Amino acid sequence: MTGIFGSRRTFLALTGGIIASAAFPRLSLAQNPPGEALHGLSAFGDLKYPRNFAHFDYASPDAPKGGTFNFQPPNWYFNQNHQTFNTLNTFARRGDAPPRMENCFDRLMVEAWDEPDAIYAHLAESVTISDDGNTFRFRLRPEARWHDGTPITAHDVAFTYKALKQDGHPEFSLPLAVLSEAIAEDDMTARLVFDGRQSAMAILTIANFPIISAEWHREHAFTDAKLDRPLTSGPYTIGRFRPGSFIEYERVGDYWAKDLGTSRGLDHFQTVRIEFHTERQSGFEAFKKGEVTFRQEFTAKVWATEYNFPAYEEGKVVKRLFPGELRPSMQATAFNTRRPQFRDRRVRDAIALCFDFAWTNDKLFHGAYDKSHSLFSGSPYETVGKPDVAERALIDRLSDRFAFPDGIMHEAYEEPPSDGSGRDRSRLRKAIGLLRDAGWANRNGELRNADGQRLDVEMLVRATIFIRIFNPWVETMRSIGINASLRLVDPAQYRARVGEFDFDLAGYALSWNATPTQSSLDNVFGSLAADTPNSRNWAGITDPLVDALIAEVGAAGSRHEHRTAMRVLDRVLRQRRDWIPNWTSANHRAAFWDIFGFKEPKPDYLWPVERLWWVDPAKAEALEET
Repeated sequence: MTGIFGSRRTFLALTGGIIASAAFPRLSLAQNPPGEALHGLSAFGDLKYPRNFAHFDYASPDAPKGGTFNFQPPNWYFNQNHQTFNTLNTFARRGDAPPRMENCFDRLMVEAWDEPDAIYAHLAESVTISDDGNTFRFRLRPEARWHDGTPITAHDVAFTYKALKQDGHPEFSLPLAVLSEAIAEDDMTARLVFDGRQSAMAILTIANFPIISAEWHREHAFTDAKLDRPLTSGPYTIGRFRPGSFIEYERVGDYWAKDLGTSRGLDHFQTVRIEFHTERQSGFEAFKKGEVTFRQEFTAKVWATEYNFPAYEEGKVVKRLFPGELRPSMQATAFNTRRPQFRDRRVRDAIALCFDFAWTNDKLFHGAYDKSHSLFSGSPYETVGKPDVAERALIDRLSDRFAFPDGIMHEAYEEPPSDGSGRDRSRLRKAIGLLRDAGWANRNGELRNADGQRLDVEMLVRATIFIRIFNPWVETMRSIGINASLRLVDPAQYRARVGEFDFDLAGYALSWNATPTQSSLDNVFGSLAADTPNSRNWAGITDPLVDALIAEVGAAGSRHEHRTAMRVLDRVLRQRRDWIPNWTSANHRAAFWDIFGFKEPKPDYLWPVERLWWVDPAKAEALEET
C-alpha cells in the first residue's frame, strides 16, 4: 500500500476539491433514480436481477443441506488472521480474529458475485436516494431477527455506523470518514447522511458493512478484543472453537432470510470449520489425512511434486484448476518509505533488481507463475504501451496542478527481464550504479552513505516457506554490499508489526473489487491511510498526485472514465515503485476430497466455496465404502 510527504489536512482539502471540480457525480441515474425505493444499486446503473428475484444464478436452491466443510481460508478481511486468532471481535482495530466471522452478521445490502459492482437489498428491503445524492434512507425488513429472536432495528444500524467510524478497523473507519450522520428515524428506517465529499461508489462499500447489535454492546465495549461470543444474525453463528487452533461456524436452520433471493440456494454446510496452521506444510499434512477436506494450494512446489499420497492416487482426492475471478490482483513487496533509506527510488530500483523472478519461477515455482508488472494485474486497469487519447487528456488536465513522474508519456514501466541465472551480472551492475548515484559507497564490503550509515534491509516474513523463496534475494543483496536479512516472526507479531508499520520490506497479496472504489484505493495508496495504524498503506505513500487520481477514480461518471483514471493511476504507481509487483497466476489451484457437489461455471467476481458448495451424499457414501 519518493514523493511528497503532505499532511492529513492537505489530503482532505485536495480530495474535496477534486470531487467538487467534477460536479459531484453520483451513482448513475439510469437505474438508481433519486426519490424511488430501489432494490439494488450499482456503480453505473446496470443491474442484472429484477425486484423480487428468486435467487442468484450461481446459487443452488435444490442442493442438500448438512455435513462439514473443513478448510483453510484463502482470503480474509479486517483484523482477521488465517494462521491464528485470539479474539472474536473482527470489527475492532486490535487483536487477531478468525476469518469468516463476517458470515455471522447481516448487511443492509449484499454483493452479487456475478456482477462487477452491484449490491441488492438484504437486511433492508429498499433504499431511497435524496436528490442531492448525499442521503440514503434504508427501510428495514420487519422479519429481520437476531439469533436470540429480537428484531434487528434501525437503532442497530445507526449504532453500527457510528461505532465503525469512531473505533472500527481502518477498512471501516477510512471509508466512513465522509459519513456525517447515521440516524434511526424510527425502528424500521435508518438514514445515512454524507458530507458531500464521498465518491460516487462510496455507498456500494458502506451499505455492505456487517450490522452489529446495539443492545449487546451495552454490556460489551466495542473496542474489546476478547473472546466473548457476540450476538449474531447471519446464516451462521459461532459454534465450538479453540483459540489459535480451530473454529466452527454452525448453520442457523431458522435463519430469518433463508428464503430471500439474496440468500436462497447458498450456505449448505451444517458446519464450516476452519483449521489454523502457522505453516503451510502442516496444513497440507492435515489435508492428506482428511482432517481438512478442501485446500487452495499456494505453494507451487507442493502442487507440482507432492500430490502423490495414497488418497490422491486412489482417486479420493481431486486436484483441479478453476479460473480466477475477473478482478484485479496484487501480489507485491512493499518498501516502507517512512524509513529514510527507502525514500530514494534509485535505492528501491536497485533492491528490486536483485530479485531474479525468472530463476525463482524456474527453480522454486516449477514455472507456475507469470511476472507481474502492475498492482492491478490481470484486469483492464493494467496499462500497456503508451497512454491512449483519454489517458493523455486526463494527464494534461491534472498537469497544471501536479507534477507527474518523468516518463509518464512513455511506455508503461516494466521491470527489465533477467537472464534467469540467479546472478544476472548486467542487472547487478545496474543496481550498483543506482546505489552509487544515490550516495551509497562500498566501504570494506558494506554500503554506507555520506553520514556513515549502513544500508540495512530486513525482509519480514510470517512462515518458513518464504525463507526458501526470499533467501536467494537476500544473498544477492548481500553480495553487492547491502546488509540484508530475513526476519521470521509468528503470525500475531507479523500482523502487529505491519499494522504499526514496523518493518523494512514485507509482502502483501490482495484481490481488488472488480470495480475498484476510492475507499479501497485510499486504504492502500492514500495519504490519510499512511498515518493510520492497521491500514494497508504499508509503503507509506503520501503523494498529492496519487490522491488526486484516486479521487478521479471515485468521481468517474462512466465505466470508460473509471478505467481511464485507473490506468493513469497504474502508470503513476509503476513509475513511483514504492511496491515491487511479484508474480501472478490466472487460476486457482484447488484440491479437495471427492465428497462435494458444486455448480458450474463458478461466479465471475467472487468464489466463496464454503457458501456455494455442498456435501453430495452419494459421493460421501462412496468414499466411506472405499
